[in-house]
Amino acid sequence: MTRSARHGKAVALGLGAIAVLGLAIAGPLRAAPLVADLSKHLVAITTGFAGADVLLFGSVDRPGDVVVIIWGPPEEVVMHRKSRIAGIWINTAQMTFEHVPSFYAVASSRALDEIASEHVLSRLEMGVERLNLPLPRTKASPNIARKWRDALIRNKERLGHYAREVGQVTFLGENLFRTQVEFPANVPTGTYQIEVYLLRDGRVVSAQTTPLIVSKIGLEADVFDFAHDYSAIYGLIAILVALVAGWLAHIAFRRH
Repeated sequence: MTRSARHGKAVALGLGAIAVLGLAIAGPLRAAPLVADLSKHLVAITTGFAGADVLLFGSVDRPGDVVVIIWGPPEEVVMHRKSRIAGIWINTAQMTFEHVPSFYAVASSRALDEIASEHVLSRLEMGVERLNLPLPRTKASPNIARKWRDALIRNKERLGHYAREVGQVTFLGENLFRTQVEFPANVPTGTYQIEVYLLRDGRVVSAQTTPLIVSKIGLEADVFDFAHDYSAIYGLIAILVALVAGWLAHIAFRRH
Protein backbone atom coordinates (compact mmCIF):
# COMPACT_ATOMS: atom_id res chain seq x y z
CA MET A 1 0.00 0.00 0.00
CA THR A 2 1.44 3.38 -1.00
CA ARG A 3 2.01 6.21 1.46
CA SER A 4 -0.77 8.30 -0.09
CA ALA A 5 -3.18 5.37 0.09
CA ARG A 6 -2.34 4.80 3.76
CA HIS A 7 -2.87 8.49 4.42
CA GLY A 8 -6.22 8.43 2.64
CA LYS A 9 -7.33 5.39 4.62
CA ALA A 10 -6.31 7.07 7.90
CA VAL A 11 -8.27 10.18 7.01
CA ALA A 12 -11.31 8.08 6.11
CA LEU A 13 -11.11 6.19 9.39
CA GLY A 14 -10.74 9.43 11.29
CA LEU A 15 -13.78 10.96 9.59
CA GLY A 16 -15.73 7.80 10.23
CA ALA A 17 -14.88 7.87 13.92
CA ILE A 18 -15.93 11.52 14.13
CA ALA A 19 -19.20 10.72 12.37
CA VAL A 20 -19.92 7.84 14.77
CA LEU A 21 -19.09 10.03 17.76
CA GLY A 22 -21.32 12.75 16.37
CA LEU A 23 -24.22 10.35 16.00
CA ALA A 24 -23.66 8.99 19.50
CA ILE A 25 -23.80 12.49 20.92
CA ALA A 26 -26.63 13.72 18.70
CA GLY A 27 -28.85 10.73 19.57
CA PRO A 28 -29.41 11.68 23.24
CA LEU A 29 -29.70 15.35 22.29
CA ARG A 30 -32.51 14.61 19.85
CA ALA A 31 -34.31 12.71 22.59
CA ALA A 32 -34.37 15.79 24.82
CA PRO A 33 -36.69 18.63 23.69
CA LEU A 34 -34.55 21.17 25.57
CA VAL A 35 -30.92 21.19 26.70
CA ALA A 36 -29.33 24.28 28.29
CA ASP A 37 -26.26 25.18 30.32
CA LEU A 38 -24.22 28.16 31.56
CA SER A 39 -20.73 29.24 30.56
CA LYS A 40 -19.91 29.22 34.29
CA HIS A 41 -21.76 28.24 37.44
CA LEU A 42 -19.92 30.58 39.84
CA VAL A 43 -19.81 34.38 39.81
CA ALA A 44 -16.93 35.28 42.12
CA ILE A 45 -17.11 38.69 43.78
CA THR A 46 -13.65 39.99 44.58
CA THR A 47 -12.23 43.41 45.41
CA GLY A 48 -12.94 45.71 42.49
CA PHE A 49 -15.81 43.58 41.18
CA ALA A 50 -17.67 45.62 38.55
CA GLY A 51 -20.37 43.17 37.49
CA ALA A 52 -20.32 40.04 35.36
CA ASP A 53 -21.86 38.52 32.25
CA VAL A 54 -22.80 34.84 32.09
CA LEU A 55 -23.61 33.13 28.80
CA LEU A 56 -26.58 30.76 28.73
CA PHE A 57 -26.69 28.50 25.69
CA GLY A 58 -28.57 25.43 24.58
CA SER A 59 -30.49 23.58 21.90
CA VAL A 60 -34.04 22.44 21.15
CA ASP A 61 -35.11 19.39 19.18
CA ARG A 62 -37.28 21.43 16.84
CA PRO A 63 -38.35 25.08 16.48
CA GLY A 64 -40.12 26.76 19.38
CA ASP A 65 -39.94 29.76 21.70
CA VAL A 66 -37.46 29.93 24.58
CA VAL A 67 -37.96 31.98 27.74
CA VAL A 68 -35.28 32.33 30.43
CA ILE A 69 -36.04 33.55 33.97
CA ILE A 70 -33.27 34.40 36.45
CA TRP A 71 -34.32 34.17 40.11
CA GLY A 72 -32.13 35.47 42.92
CA PRO A 73 -32.24 33.87 46.38
CA PRO A 74 -35.41 34.78 48.32
CA GLU A 75 -35.24 37.40 51.04
CA GLU A 76 -37.43 39.33 53.45
CA VAL A 77 -37.97 42.98 52.54
CA VAL A 78 -39.30 45.59 54.95
CA MET A 79 -40.85 48.62 53.26
CA HIS A 80 -41.46 51.97 54.94
CA ARG A 81 -43.79 54.79 53.95
CA LYS A 82 -42.81 58.31 54.93
CA SER A 83 -45.19 61.17 55.63
CA ARG A 84 -44.55 64.83 56.31
CA ILE A 85 -45.69 65.74 59.82
CA ALA A 86 -45.04 69.18 61.28
CA GLY A 87 -42.48 69.80 58.53
CA ILE A 88 -40.55 66.59 59.26
CA TRP A 89 -40.53 63.43 57.15
CA ILE A 90 -41.01 60.38 59.36
CA ASN A 91 -41.96 56.73 58.87
CA THR A 92 -45.71 56.41 59.32
CA ALA A 93 -46.33 52.91 57.91
CA GLN A 94 -44.42 49.68 57.44
CA MET A 95 -45.02 46.51 55.44
CA THR A 96 -43.01 43.27 55.30
CA PHE A 97 -42.74 41.13 52.18
CA GLU A 98 -41.56 37.56 52.62
CA HIS A 99 -39.85 35.30 50.07
CA VAL A 100 -39.08 38.14 47.67
CA PRO A 101 -36.62 37.24 44.88
CA SER A 102 -33.53 39.35 45.50
CA PHE A 103 -32.84 39.43 41.76
CA TYR A 104 -35.13 38.97 38.77
CA ALA A 105 -34.69 39.15 35.02
CA VAL A 106 -36.30 37.61 31.93
CA ALA A 107 -35.06 36.96 28.41
CA SER A 108 -37.19 35.68 25.54
CA SER A 109 -36.89 34.75 21.88
CA ARG A 110 -40.01 36.82 21.09
CA ALA A 111 -42.31 39.29 22.82
CA LEU A 112 -43.90 37.48 25.76
CA ASP A 113 -47.48 38.32 24.78
CA GLU A 114 -46.81 36.72 21.38
CA ILE A 115 -45.58 33.47 22.94
CA ALA A 116 -48.33 32.53 25.39
CA SER A 117 -51.61 33.65 26.91
CA GLU A 118 -51.78 35.95 29.90
CA HIS A 119 -52.88 33.00 32.02
CA VAL A 120 -49.70 31.04 31.20
CA LEU A 121 -47.44 34.07 31.58
CA SER A 122 -48.93 34.92 34.99
CA ARG A 123 -48.76 31.34 36.23
CA LEU A 124 -45.03 31.15 35.39
CA GLU A 125 -44.39 34.77 36.53
CA MET A 126 -42.87 35.73 33.19
CA GLY A 127 -42.26 39.48 33.37
CA VAL A 128 -41.68 41.70 36.37
CA GLU A 129 -45.27 42.98 36.26
CA ARG A 130 -46.44 39.38 36.82
CA LEU A 131 -44.34 38.68 39.90
CA ASN A 132 -46.35 37.18 42.74
CA LEU A 133 -45.53 39.32 45.77
CA PRO A 134 -48.47 38.77 48.13
CA LEU A 135 -49.15 40.53 51.40
CA PRO A 136 -51.34 39.24 54.25
CA ARG A 137 -54.95 40.31 53.68
CA THR A 138 -55.19 41.28 57.33
CA LYS A 139 -52.51 43.92 56.78
CA ALA A 140 -53.34 45.30 53.35
CA SER A 141 -56.41 45.45 51.15
CA PRO A 142 -55.84 44.61 47.45
CA ASN A 143 -55.55 48.30 46.47
CA ILE A 144 -53.10 49.10 49.26
CA ALA A 145 -51.14 45.92 48.59
CA ARG A 146 -50.76 46.94 44.94
CA LYS A 147 -49.20 50.26 45.95
CA TRP A 148 -46.71 48.57 48.29
CA ARG A 149 -45.89 46.00 45.63
CA ASP A 150 -45.26 48.68 42.97
CA ALA A 151 -43.02 50.58 45.39
CA LEU A 152 -41.02 47.42 46.09
CA ILE A 153 -40.49 46.78 42.38
CA ARG A 154 -39.44 50.41 41.80
CA ASN A 155 -36.85 50.14 44.57
CA LYS A 156 -35.48 46.90 43.11
CA GLU A 157 -35.31 48.44 39.64
CA ARG A 158 -33.48 51.45 41.04
CA LEU A 159 -30.86 49.10 42.53
CA GLY A 160 -30.53 47.25 39.23
CA HIS A 161 -31.79 44.01 40.80
CA TYR A 162 -35.01 43.83 38.74
CA ALA A 163 -35.13 44.27 34.97
CA ARG A 164 -38.46 45.40 33.53
CA GLU A 165 -37.15 45.21 29.98
CA VAL A 166 -37.12 41.67 28.59
CA GLY A 167 -33.73 40.50 27.31
CA GLN A 168 -33.15 38.80 23.98
CA VAL A 169 -32.75 35.07 23.40
CA THR A 170 -31.05 34.65 20.02
CA PHE A 171 -31.39 31.56 17.86
CA LEU A 172 -28.47 30.39 15.73
CA GLY A 173 -30.35 28.45 13.09
CA GLU A 174 -33.46 26.57 14.19
CA ASN A 175 -32.04 24.58 17.10
CA LEU A 176 -29.23 26.45 18.89
CA PHE A 177 -29.93 29.45 21.12
CA ARG A 178 -28.05 31.76 23.46
CA THR A 179 -28.57 34.75 25.73
CA GLN A 180 -26.35 36.91 27.91
CA VAL A 181 -27.24 37.25 31.61
CA GLU A 182 -25.92 40.50 33.09
CA PHE A 183 -25.26 40.97 36.80
CA PRO A 184 -24.54 44.44 38.27
CA ALA A 185 -21.70 45.26 40.63
CA ASN A 186 -24.07 45.21 43.63
CA VAL A 187 -25.58 41.82 42.76
CA PRO A 188 -26.90 39.95 45.83
CA THR A 189 -25.00 36.84 46.84
CA GLY A 190 -26.46 33.37 47.15
CA THR A 191 -27.72 30.52 44.99
CA TYR A 192 -29.64 31.60 41.90
CA GLN A 193 -32.05 29.50 39.86
CA ILE A 194 -32.01 29.87 36.08
CA GLU A 195 -35.26 28.54 34.59
CA VAL A 196 -35.40 27.79 30.86
CA TYR A 197 -38.76 27.11 29.19
CA LEU A 198 -39.50 25.77 25.71
CA LEU A 199 -42.96 26.72 24.45
CA ARG A 200 -44.89 25.77 21.36
CA ASP A 201 -48.35 27.03 20.44
CA GLY A 202 -48.54 28.83 23.78
CA ARG A 203 -47.86 25.72 25.86
CA VAL A 204 -44.79 24.67 27.84
CA VAL A 205 -43.41 21.46 26.32
CA SER A 206 -40.16 21.31 28.30
CA ALA A 207 -38.38 23.12 31.14
CA GLN A 208 -35.02 23.00 32.85
CA THR A 209 -33.58 24.59 35.99
CA THR A 210 -29.87 25.31 36.35
CA PRO A 211 -28.24 26.67 39.55
CA LEU A 212 -25.79 29.56 39.63
CA ILE A 213 -23.82 30.62 42.70
CA VAL A 214 -22.88 34.25 43.33
CA SER A 215 -20.35 34.41 46.16
CA LYS A 216 -17.77 36.70 47.68
CA ILE A 217 -14.26 35.25 47.78
CA GLY A 218 -10.87 36.36 49.08
CA LEU A 219 -10.48 39.48 51.24
CA GLU A 220 -13.94 40.70 50.26
CA ALA A 221 -15.47 37.51 51.68
CA ASP A 222 -13.39 37.68 54.88
CA VAL A 223 -14.49 41.27 55.58
CA PHE A 224 -18.11 40.41 54.78
CA ASP A 225 -18.14 37.38 57.09
CA PHE A 226 -16.42 39.32 59.90
CA ALA A 227 -18.93 42.19 59.60
CA HIS A 228 -21.85 39.77 59.92
CA ASP A 229 -20.42 37.42 62.55
CA TYR A 230 -18.95 40.15 64.77
CA SER A 231 -21.09 43.16 63.92
CA ALA A 232 -20.44 45.00 67.21
CA ILE A 233 -16.66 44.68 66.92
CA TYR A 234 -16.79 45.59 63.24
CA GLY A 235 -18.78 48.72 64.11
CA LEU A 236 -16.23 49.77 66.75
CA ILE A 237 -13.36 49.22 64.32
CA ALA A 238 -15.16 51.30 61.69
CA ILE A 239 -15.63 54.14 64.19
CA LEU A 240 -11.97 54.00 65.26
CA VAL A 241 -10.81 54.03 61.65
CA ALA A 242 -13.00 57.06 60.95
CA LEU A 243 -11.67 58.88 64.04
CA VAL A 244 -8.05 58.12 63.17
CA ALA A 245 -8.60 59.24 59.55
CA GLY A 246 -10.18 62.49 60.76
CA TRP A 247 -7.35 63.11 63.21
CA LEU A 248 -4.68 62.49 60.54
CA ALA A 249 -6.47 64.83 58.14
CA HIS A 250 -6.63 67.48 60.86
CA ILE A 251 -2.87 67.16 61.50
CA ALA A 252 -2.13 67.37 57.76
CA PHE A 253 -4.19 70.57 57.34
CA ARG A 254 -2.58 72.17 60.40
CA ARG A 255 0.88 71.66 58.89
CA HIS A 256 -0.20 73.53 55.77
